[in-house]
Amino acid sequence: MNERKGIITFGGSPVTLIGEETKVGSKAPDFKALKNDLSEFSLDEVKGKVVIISSVPSIDTPVCELQTKRFNEEAAKLGDAVVLTLSCDLPFAQSRFCAADGIDKVIVLSDHRDLDFGTKYGLVIKELRLLARAITIIDKDGTIKYQEIVSEVTKHPDYDKALEEAKKLI
Repeated sequence: MNERKGIITFGGSPVTLIGEETKVGSKAPDFKALKNDLSEFSLDEVKGKVVIISSVPSIDTPVCELQTKRFNEEAAKLGDAVVLTLSCDLPFAQSRFCAADGIDKVIVLSDHRDLDFGTKYGLVIKELRLLARAITIIDKDGTIKYQEIVSEVTKHPDYDKALEEAKKLI
């Protein structure tokens, strides 16, 4: 398995990303993750749509919570684009979070079981078994058109840039 150390930091300390590195212009790998009702999600379910994937370490942290809320608000303005939020939180915790915070426009998915998404997108933080903070945008043909892996996990992504890129594809 590929390992990349020093690409990102967590609290200022370098951490290791494991998994296959994805690149803009490459085909988006399909992956499996768990929905909040414990059924399996596949990227094939949203085939033919613009997909924004927001990966976060844990929805139980302030930055991740704000990132998820921001994309939930923006999702309503993005037409038939689909916004996915992925973390390694258990589906039960994600479900409580969504209910408490009115998260109803994004699909919140758990990668806790197999780390399938994280491994296929090179976003697993080896030292923490969490996902790196990243935004990946896939066009209607399944090609990665934008990707930001946030260099310091505790910082926000560039929401405006990501949304601008997504709107170009809609």
